[in-house]
Amino acid sequence: MSARLRIALGQLNLLVGDVAGNAAKMIAATTRARDELKADVILFPELALTGYPPEDLLLRPDLSVRVELALGEMLRGISGIDVIVGYPKRQYGRLFNAASLLRGGRVAATYFKHILPNYGVFDEKRYFAEGTDPCVLDIKGMPVGITICEDVWDRGPVEQAVEAGAKLILNLNASPFHRNKGRERFEAVARRARDNRVPIVYLNLVGGQDELIFDGDSFVVDARGEMTQRAPAFEEGVHLVEIKTGARLVPVPATISPDLSEAESVYGALVLGVRDYIGKNGFAGAVIGLSGGVDSALTLCIAVDAIGASQVEAVMMPSRYTAAMSLEDARSQAEALGVKYSTIPIEPMFEAFLGALREEFSGKKADSTEENIQARIRGTLLMAISNKTGRMVLTTGNKSEMSVGYATLYGDMAGGFAAIKDVPKMLVYRLAEYRNKIKPVIPRRVFERPPSAELAPDQKDTDSLPPYEVLDPVLERYVELDQSPEDIIAAGFDEATVRRVLRMVDRNEYKRRQAAPGVRITPRAFGRDRRYPITSGYGRGPDKPGGNGTAGGI
Repeated sequence: MSARLRIALGQLNLLVGDVAGNAAKMIAATTRARDELKADVILFPELALTGYPPEDLLLRPDLSVRVELALGEMLRGISGIDVIVGYPKRQYGRLFNAASLLRGGRVAATYFKHILPNYGVFDEKRYFAEGTDPCVLDIKGMPVGITICEDVWDRGPVEQAVEAGAKLILNLNASPFHRNKGRERFEAVARRARDNRVPIVYLNLVGGQDELIFDGDSFVVDARGEMTQRAPAFEEGVHLVEIKTGARLVPVPATISPDLSEAESVYGALVLGVRDYIGKNGFAGAVIGLSGGVDSALTLCIAVDAIGASQVEAVMMPSRYTAAMSLEDARSQAEALGVKYSTIPIEPMFEAFLGALREEFSGKKADSTEENIQARIRGTLLMAISNKTGRMVLTTGNKSEMSVGYATLYGDMAGGFAAIKDVPKMLVYRLAEYRNKIKPVIPRRVFERPPSAELAPDQKDTDSLPPYEVLDPVLERYVELDQSPEDIIAAGFDEATVRRVLRMVDRNEYKRRQAAPGVRITPRAFGRDRRYPITSGYGRGPDKPGGNGTAGGI
């Protein structure tokens, strides 16, 4: 049998800012890699000591002190195995996104990330200086190059490492998830491996951090760009990679976790995001307003799968406009999932509000104001339960609604985390169908009845919005692809519908700015990805000389 280099991949779920805790977790993983897996080296993710992304924590002088103390703990607490760990390192008066080899109680070598992403959710040029030199390590007599995340998407860093003698590349990552990201990653890494005729080990972070989800999905490709091994997505673990040594380094084929469908991967991301947001922020559980519609039905499933039925509470808050089938379907789902369920009618409170406002509203017709009062009553009730129980309110609005402002500030937008904030309505249906295939817990009527906020007599979403089959593609083109109105119209969409939808998107930025954070599952989510001015004349034509139009539905 030829000699082998044994590499452990520490696909860990770390906590931003918990420098000491992250170090302790890595020491424990290193001990396991050494004693159980008999690994020669263990690899940890990008900025593993601080967690990713640390954002403006990097501007605090005391963070560097904590990092140095934790690095010292790792150096003292580890022996008999090499460790490659990512962390922010201050040197030459500048801060670098670094990866160091820890060996024999000292820092034996350090690499500084070359390519600093500064688009979408990334702001690395705000904090870091660019590295310029390759780093090739001698591990068990083998020349191994180190790169960090974005470096492998660019030709330069891998080429530099190979020119410096590297026969294997270890790539540390904190690469956030979005739909189809796994395929994009693999294709980029495979291309780099083929171009340089070198195998690449790709290690990724796992876990939820605010809006971002890191899906793990670490993998290995050989010099031909063929995948030889892949770790499970959305799961923490330490995985062994074996490399045959000799004139060439060749990965030993091992388990390749199966590809996930779009529904499986998105649902997994949503569950992980909710679990980590609730757990890492110390909430006792979740409380959800269950309406009998598909959005709250999907959110309840996600919550139960994330933290368990015993930690989830569902509340039905019927009004004079709530259909009997909504009550029946909500109760049926809550019972099927085994969650605590209660009903709090809002009619007495609604009457009290209308009575108190009678003089103010005198002579004015009923409109969205009365609808929003109902939504705000429900938001107040849910927040009261949250305060009393320590359970966080999960809001249930989807991306289609958030895009056009079909939501009520301080009403259905009130809460701590928006589980499906980045999920378009048509995808909500697909995810709900996927969850029902695992176990049928959402009543069939929820899928079949027309969507309705049930805030007015016989109300349907299509009273205010185009059908979601039309709305979602228009929103994708405008919000995610940055297409102009003319581009969208030229693609075959009705001009009046397009211009109406885009006006709604533009004028509701103020609502989105006040929305709870939520799981990012698309390449362009509201929040970190898409940052637009609230006060803007960008979408205003010559027929609208001032203001941004009536907000409506506040």
